[in-house]
Amino acid sequence: MPPNNSLPPKENALFKRILRCYEHKQYKNGLKFAKQILSNPKFAEHGETLAMKGLTLNCLGRKDEAYEYVRRGLRNDLKSPVCWHVYGLLQRSDKKYDEAIKCYRNALKWEKENIQILRDLSLLQIQMRDLEGYKDTRYQLFTLRPTQRASWIGFAMSYHLLGDYEMANSILDAFRTNQMKGPYDYEHSELLLYQNMVLAESGQYERALQHLNKFQSQINDKLSVKETSGEYYLKLKRFLEAEIVYEDLLKRNPENVMYYQKLIEAKQLTDPDEKVTFYDAYKKEFTKAIAPRRLQLTDAGPAVFSGLVDEYLRHGLHKGIPPLFVDLRSLYIDQSKSDAIEKLILQYIENLTSKGTFSSDPGEEKQPASALLWAYYYAAQHFDYKKDTDRALHYIDAAIEHTPTLIELFIVKGRIYKHAGDPVSAYQWVEEAQAMDTADRYVNSKCARYMLRAGHIKRAEDMCAKFTREGVPATENLNEMQCMWFQTEAAAAYQRLHQWGEALKKAHEVDRHFSEIMEDQFDFHSYCMRKMTLRSYVGLLRLEDVLRSHTFYFRCAKVAIQVYLRLYTQPLQDVPQTTEPDTENLAPSELKKLRNKQRKAKRKAEQESALAAQVQVKREQHHKARQQQEQGDPEAPQLDELIPDKLARAEDPLEQALKFLQPLRTLAADRIDTHLMAFEIYFRKGRPLLMLQSLKRAWGLDAEHPHMHDCLVRFRGWLDDNSDGLNDHVAAVIAKETDPMFGGRSAVQLSQQYLAGAGARAQQCALWAARAHRRLLPHAHAAALAAATALHYPDTTIQGCVEVLESLRDGDFGPCEKETAAYMDACHAKFPYALAFKPPQPLELPNHDDVPLKLKDLAINN
Repeated sequence: MPPNNSLPPKENALFKRILRCYEHKQYKNGLKFAKQILSNPKFAEHGETLAMKGLTLNCLGRKDEAYEYVRRGLRNDLKSPVCWHVYGLLQRSDKKYDEAIKCYRNALKWEKENIQILRDLSLLQIQMRDLEGYKDTRYQLFTLRPTQRASWIGFAMSYHLLGDYEMANSILDAFRTNQMKGPYDYEHSELLLYQNMVLAESGQYERALQHLNKFQSQINDKLSVKETSGEYYLKLKRFLEAEIVYEDLLKRNPENVMYYQKLIEAKQLTDPDEKVTFYDAYKKEFTKAIAPRRLQLTDAGPAVFSGLVDEYLRHGLHKGIPPLFVDLRSLYIDQSKSDAIEKLILQYIENLTSKGTFSSDPGEEKQPASALLWAYYYAAQHFDYKKDTDRALHYIDAAIEHTPTLIELFIVKGRIYKHAGDPVSAYQWVEEAQAMDTADRYVNSKCARYMLRAGHIKRAEDMCAKFTREGVPATENLNEMQCMWFQTEAAAAYQRLHQWGEALKKAHEVDRHFSEIMEDQFDFHSYCMRKMTLRSYVGLLRLEDVLRSHTFYFRCAKVAIQVYLRLYTQPLQDVPQTTEPDTENLAPSELKKLRNKQRKAKRKAEQESALAAQVQVKREQHHKARQQQEQGDPEAPQLDELIPDKLARAEDPLEQALKFLQPLRTLAADRIDTHLMAFEIYFRKGRPLLMLQSLKRAWGLDAEHPHMHDCLVRFRGWLDDNSDGLNDHVAAVIAKETDPMFGGRSAVQLSQQYLAGAGARAQQCALWAARAHRRLLPHAHAAALAAATALHYPDTTIQGCVEVLESLRDGDFGPCEKETAAYMDACHAKFPYALAFKPPQPLELPNHDDVPLKLKDLAINN
């Protein structure tokens, strides 16, 4: 390795110009200056110049050359902090944060007090949640730059995130007293609120309250001061003062539900009648407020509920409030309240139809014609919720006949069909609503969602294309916008259609969105401390820590795991090569038909190829435009293209499934499905201890879960079959830990007891128990089949019957064609609108791939 030769003045000036060009994003000029230095034979191998040339090339997108120059520069000058820093920047641009941290640490070995390297290191450490390392780095920055605000804030925050609240508060106190001088502004206000949050999280509510009262004149967010002080008074059981605070807040916003709940807590009201009286007082004080009237219904007893809900319903129907049913739906958990509402709604419809009033009392004011419409609308949703499809359709049809131009009516009718098990009619009615207002993005999105659930993915994409960027395929634009509701629904739709590769592609796209969101937080680490939005910043960090617990990720992970498990059990077969048809023995007329068919197929293939080429050109132009917009930043690493066929033919489907599972085991451990999916993977991998761990966690959440029972039976059987191959210590651990679950019972005994117990009470339990019983005792075919296909269970649903039907068709109960047909007939009688139980229609519908399907194209059973 040649020694580190410092550059002479002329070349040193050129090197400084390279640095300035990099900072000002003048990359081509920077390359010219680097060439001038490197063209001199004396400095052709100057390490720092080579490294800066590599960094500049990286910003121009020439990544391979960039790595080559940076590594070459590093080999020529291993003691240069510049070379190590540049190498770290290169690794950071590729999201290799751990490697970048190592490079920064090596750079600091040769220049311990380099502020820029320390700042970059601290950003990576907080990104990777290396909180101890972050604290050490912030301490170094604090000692080197004690007069800078960011040094104090970052140092205090490092202790806060580590849970050392006292030290964090001491640093903030010292900073506030020594560095912060008036006049006080928004940033000072945010600092005080952040310090108050630190005190509250330490559990010192009295001290936090004193701090808040002392500095409230310097805090701009007066609402936050009041809400926070009220919370502290409640925690300190100073109820009288809390009562004063929340009464004042209610005068400010009488529609805030939380204020009423907190005020009830402050007044220590526990009796429902006392709460009803409490709301009565605020109904009189805030005559136009809806919140006290609605909250009163939740606590009202049977004696007063009818009168109160009568008043509430009349107001909503008179005003024409569309979400009235959604507002009251939570009351339906109480059957008596549901019955009272039904009685009132039917009474309203009868009186409005005959007299135009809500009741038959003489002298009552006439209601507008729209009151009857909204009563029909409410009744349709009410009976749909109660699964009375016929009555729901009756009332929604009456509403449509009354006012055939109201979009909400068609959406509700579509929802009724959806709940009745007819997704095709459901999306047709929602599409009719969409046609009435093509500029409404909500209805457009709702229609696309219903199309996906009906399996019409192409139509859903065309529907979304009305609001996506022109010239770019709708799916690409939705992916770019991280439209995860569409992608999770599309993944589930592809799974139902057995298009495994497409389902996996959508799941991987959603997974990448979450990775991008994690990476995007990098930009906020320095920004939030500079702008003093410290409370929001801490909230962001905590959100990112549990990001993959979000419902969207759970759904896509579940689809991906289920698909990978199926592909492991039933791998895709290679598509056989098509052979040329035998044309020698064909009659002339048949040969002519065949030739015409081949020509049509060829033309169609050419058209599809041309269309695909156009789409590819537009895609490349779009990506090029995006890169030009982002030019100046180090290019992000190019992700592999997601090819459905390649995803569906993964060499290690179980390992791919584990990648989706791992975040769930940490962040969604409270969901039993997480551990059941884990068991399914580890069962196929033959990992007994991991199977045991998954079962224990699932057992702790719900010991009676039907899938849990099936896993337990299979694990018991696996242990019986593999007892000789287990290590003695492993066998001892398993025996000890499974004793509470097995209770000394064999797999057959477990199955029999579960089938006789939970399996006799619930449809899902019966199905899982019957499948396990049939698997263990093939001769008990009739008993298992009878238990699975029974329809007397109180929780029998359309989806549950569909699962039973799929199980019958999959052969879980052996050959049973007659039983399957009989079960379909019984389900059709119970759920007459559900498409899954109707015989296939002989009528062939026209191809609507390019033309939206209208109601006239397909008869709808009303």
